[in-house]
Amino acid sequence: MAIADALRLDDTSFDAREFRWLWTVALATYGVGDIVTTVTLLYFSRRVDEMNAVIQLVVGAYGQWGLVGLKFATFLVCITVCVYGARTEDKLLFYLPPTALAVVGAFATAFNIRLFLG
Repeated sequence: MAIADALRLDDTSFDAREFRWLWTVALATYGVGDIVTTVTLLYFSRRVDEMNAVIQLVVGAYGQWGLVGLKFATFLVCITVCVYGARTEDKLLFYLPPTALAVVGAFATAFNIRLFLG
C-alpha cells in the first residue's frame, strides 16, 4: 500500500483539503519553525542551552539530524492517529494531533525566537 493510499479519506466524512490544510499548518509551525529556531539556538547561540532532556539526549547522540528524526517520528505517529480518527469517524482523534502540533510548534517557535533575541 502506497503512502498516498494510506492517507486517503475517501471513505470518511472528513474533507481531504481540510486534512492537508491542518497538516500544512502543523508542518510550518512544529516541523519548520520549531526545528529551525531550535537548531539556531543550539548551534549559533552561546547564551542558551536546551532544557528538554529528550532533545538533549537525541541531539547529543545524533546531532541536528537526530532532532529532525525525532520530529519526523512524532509527525508519523500523529498523522497515523489522525487518519485512524478519520476512519473511525472520531473528530477528537482527527483534529487533535495536527492542532496540538501546530499550537506546540507556534509556542516553541515564538519562545525560541524570544530566547535568541535576548
